Amino acid sequence: MTYTAVMLLFLGLIGYGFAGTDADGRDMVFYNAQRLQIQQALEDGEDRERIEQEYDCRILFFSDKDYALALGTAYQNEALIMDLEGMTADTAEQGKDNGDTGIDTAEPVTPGESMESAPVGRIIWNAGEQRYRNMERALFLRVIVMWGILLAGGCALFGFFYLRFVRPFRRLQTFAGQIAAGNLDMPLPMKKHQYFGAFTESFDLMREELKRAKESEYQANRSKKELVAELSHDIKTPIATIRATCEVLQMKELNPDTKAKVAVIDAKADMVGALAGNLFQASLEELEMLKVEPVEEQSPCIRGMLEESSGYTEIRIEGEMPSCLVWMDKLRLRQVIDNLISNSWKYAGTPVTVNFYETEEILGIRIRDEGEGVGEEELLLISDKYYRGNNAKGKGGSGLGLYLAKLFMEQMYGGIEFYQDQGFVAELTLKKV
Repeated sequence: MTYTAVMLLFLGLIGYGFAGTDADGRDMVFYNAQRLQIQQALEDGEDRERIEQEYDCRILFFSDKDYALALGTAYQNEALIMDLEGMTADTAEQGKDNGDTGIDTAEPVTPGESMESAPVGRIIWNAGEQRYRNMERALFLRVIVMWGILLAGGCALFGFFYLRFVRPFRRLQTFAGQIAAGNLDMPLPMKKHQYFGAFTESFDLMREELKRAKESEYQANRSKKELVAELSHDIKTPIATIRATCEVLQMKELNPDTKAKVAVIDAKADMVGALAGNLFQASLEELEMLKVEPVEEQSPCIRGMLEESSGYTEIRIEGEMPSCLVWMDKLRLRQVIDNLISNSWKYAGTPVTVNFYETEEILGIRIRDEGEGVGEEELLLISDKYYRGNNAKGKGGSGLGLYLAKLFMEQMYGGIEFYQDQGFVAELTLKKV
């Protein structure tokens, strides 16, 4: 841009220096036409000085006092001199009235030649000055051409320098900024025959290695957090079973010493459950969600999951389990059932009834307790993260059980609904294969 501005300024100075230059080309045809027009104007009686100004010339009559001097000066200046002919007698006499130089400069008239065709003077054009102007014009054109060549060559040189050197460095600068900002997905384009090709390739290889290392680190950290979250959540299930057993022993045991020891076990189990809950909650907040991998499974395995959860409370299974292939993640479905059964034991304290139904597309599982449940206004909120209903006051929990249950079921292509029907009902749906 700077180079172009300088060249444009240079062109402006050239144009100013040659301003006013007459660039019109003139030849003998032009001057002959001018001579005839001048002769006609004189015959028409027009003013001599006005004619000289109009046609940029000088008119000399033989009778002019300075005729010889002016004519000599014109020859010396290499001026163009043409005869002034076609004058009438009155016009020629008018020229004589200007005075006599005392030198007989008039050319004799050939006998028999008319006065109208005899030369009566000279018309002088400063042809030397015209040639100078033509040379000036030619020089101006050459300067313009050279200027154009310099401008085009300079622009081409700067363009080549920019494309080959400046732009690659700017790309490297942008690339380095993206890498510093943590964006490792932005590739660095490479072109053949580029001077910095090897340099660019090294930078891009560095980006790929950094991206690979970052992904490996992320996956390793995520696996650790998932393991911690899974273990901490799964620990809560046996802890709940231990506490339920302790409650039964405390009611049946008559020996005070044994009851005291059972109370200690119950208290320690409660503490371990609380610690596991805190660890699970912290891991879940970092992970945002746990991995669910649904695969094709036979539905009868669900009955075994329900029987495993009977340590919380009495579970009544009504009807036969429909046999079909469904999409499920066994580990996550087991966690969902444990959460629902443990919630029924914690908040309702009643037996749980389970029944099944199926359609062409889904297998449904209804889990219902006989407690008071929650209010209608809370049914849409109980599956929100960290939400706990009004019936949860004074009871431990993190508000994540039903949230995770809904999350796991949706990621297994199924779903879960909560409603009241002679108790609190959780209805699970699994998609058939």
